[in-house]
Amino acid sequence: MTRNLSLPSRIFDTMNVVFLIFVSLITLLPFLYVIAASLASSEEVTQKPFLLIPSKLDFTAYKYIFSTSSISRSLLVSVMITIVGTFTNLLMTSLMAYPLARKDLSYRRGVLFLVTFSMIFSGGMIPTFLVVKAVGMMDSYMSLIIPGAISAFYLIVLKNFFQQLPEGLEESAKIDGCNDFQIYYKIILPLSKPALATLTLFYAVGHWNSYFSAILYINDAAKWPIQVLLRQIVILSQGGFGDSTQFGESFVVPPAVTIKMAVIVVSMLPILCVYPFLQKHFAKGLYLGSVKG
Repeated sequence: MTRNLSLPSRIFDTMNVVFLIFVSLITLLPFLYVIAASLASSEEVTQKPFLLIPSKLDFTAYKYIFSTSSISRSLLVSVMITIVGTFTNLLMTSLMAYPLARKDLSYRRGVLFLVTFSMIFSGGMIPTFLVVKAVGMMDSYMSLIIPGAISAFYLIVLKNFFQQLPEGLEESAKIDGCNDFQIYYKIILPLSKPALATLTLFYAVGHWNSYFSAILYINDAAKWPIQVLLRQIVILSQGGFGDSTQFGESFVVPPAVTIKMAVIVVSMLPILCVYPFLQKHFAKGLYLGSVKG
């Protein structure tokens, strides 16, 4: 059904479209530059301080960074932490959010107060470090997963989503003989896919981009996730992540900026590939989980 818009409305819509296109281009420019710089030749990168389309594709930087196992190992570590950590987050958050969504739960208000209180005040970095060290999780991947197993904000969002589900579903399930865990597993979780998909994206991006916890708790360089390795290359300019001897004496090591851009592309590509599969649930999950408290 077409609308007969007035001239001011059409002008306003056109200005909105132009503005959004302009903002989108500004947002895409850094990504295009990083990708172009990682694929450009050494001479072109040196001669052109800013380029968006390389004249010739050169994959030397990618061959160089994958000539040793450092990048591949860090990628596998990040993938493992993201998968296991996100699953742990969803499991723990949903297991806590479901009973808090039930108004007949004893001491519900007190628990919700503590959850909300933790969003404003926390123990801080040093107490958390001492706890992680005291329980023996130093140099363990669990130190990157367990301390942040439940996000208070996402817990409240999921609790609000659970509260919007019809109460008659639980009553009907109880009449059919289901216990609380069966209701949670067979009814609540399948109906909560939009909210769970949204939290999956948030938790996964958080795990993938996290580097500070690994710097604090992981001393073994072989256990570093990709973001820590990226920090060592980009910020600290530490080399030694490639082996030029594999390519012969005529091989020329790419410039430092090209290597940095290639590592950045490698580190952001996996999470960008996951997003399209969760995008259709993203807006719906946020909206349904935030309507009422």
